[in-house]
Amino acid sequence: MNVKSTKRLVREGEFAAEVEVTLVQGVEPWAPYLSLEDAYKLDDVRDALRAGDLRRASRLADRVYRLTPVEA
Repeated sequence: MNVKSTKRLVREGEFAAEVEVTLVQGVEPWAPYLSLEDAYKLDDVRDALRAGDLRRASRLADRVYRLTPVEA
């Protein structure tokens, strides 16, 4: 079983967060997959962004961004 560190983006409203997670590569047909801990971490970041709690989101994620539209 191999593990690979990668980053996932979580977007909620006008915010996005970059979260480091570990993908587990096994022989299962559903591989690669996240650990349960990483899946909960992504959910917690999403909940914090949804609530507008940027302090909590910043503690859980590597980076938090505010998205602004670009006028074309």
